[in-house]
Amino acid sequence: MTSEAFPFKTAINASTLFPFELDIKQQVQIAAEAGYNGIELWVKDIEAYLATGAKIADLRAYIRDTGIAVVNAIAFFTWADADEATREQGLQQAEREMRILAELGCPAVAAPPYGNVAGMSLESMAGHYVQLAKLAHAIGIDPYLEFWGRASKLSRLSEAVFIAMESGLPDVKILLDPFHMYTGGTDLHSLSYLNGAAIGIVHVNDYPAMPGREQITDDDRVFPGAGIAPSHELANILNRAGYRGYLSLEVFMTSYGSENALDVAKRGLAAVQNAYRI
Repeated sequence: MTSEAFPFKTAINASTLFPFELDIKQQVQIAAEAGYNGIELWVKDIEAYLATGAKIADLRAYIRDTGIAVVNAIAFFTWADADEATREQGLQQAEREMRILAELGCPAVAAPPYGNVAGMSLESMAGHYVQLAKLAHAIGIDPYLEFWGRASKLSRLSEAVFIAMESGLPDVKILLDPFHMYTGGTDLHSLSYLNGAAIGIVHVNDYPAMPGREQITDDDRVFPGAGIAPSHELANILNRAGYRGYLSLEVFMTSYGSENALDVAKRGLAAVQNAYRI
C-alpha cells in the first residue's frame, strides 16, 4: 500500500525465493500472501512450467486470481553481442520469449548487456537496442534497458542514458539497481537527471562494506537496510523525480537457514518499506 511516506509500489523478484526451489505458481502464491503488489518472474521458470504440458492461459488465470501483478520478467538474450550471428539468435530468442510474456500479461522484460559486449561502441549498442525495442513494442512488451556494474560496456547509468538518447526512441525506460550502481561506480546523484517516467522499475537490495566493491558478488547482496547502501537517499531522489512505480526486492541468497519462504518474503517486504520511507 502506498502512502505519503512510502509512495511506491512493491514487488519481489523471484530470485529472492530461489533457495526454496518453488515452482512458478508457488512463487506467485508466496508473493501474494506476503502482501506485495507485484512479482518479477524469470523466463526460465515460465519455460519449466510449460515443459510440464501446462498452458500459459492457465497460469495467467491463476495469477489474476491471486490479485498480484506480473510487472516484469528476467531474461537473458544477446541483443547487443559483438557477433552478428549471435545477435540474430538473441533477437530470435527474445521474440519467442516476449510472445510468451505478452500472452501471460507481463508488460516488460529486462534487457541487460548479456553476452560479449566488449569492444562494442555505445552508438552501435543504441542501434541494436532500437532493433530490440521495435520488435518488443510490436509484440506489446517494453524492454527495460538495464546496466550491469561489472559489464565491459553498459555498466553505468550514464552509458544507459547515452544509449537511450542515441536511440532516438521517445520512451526508453531504464532499469535501476543500487547494487549495479555501486559495482559500476554510478554516483547516486546522477539519478537526479532522470525523470520518473524514464524509470521502468527499480530493483532494491543492499550490500555490506566487506567484501569491497571489487570483490563483492551477487550472493553478497542483503535486504535493504542491512548494509551500507544509501537507500533512504535513493528513495528521496526517486520521489522527487516523480517515480511511483515498483521497488522490486532482488537478492540472491543461497540459504535462509530455518526460515520458510513466506517468512522471508514478509521480512523482505518490511525491509523495503522501512528502508525506502521518505
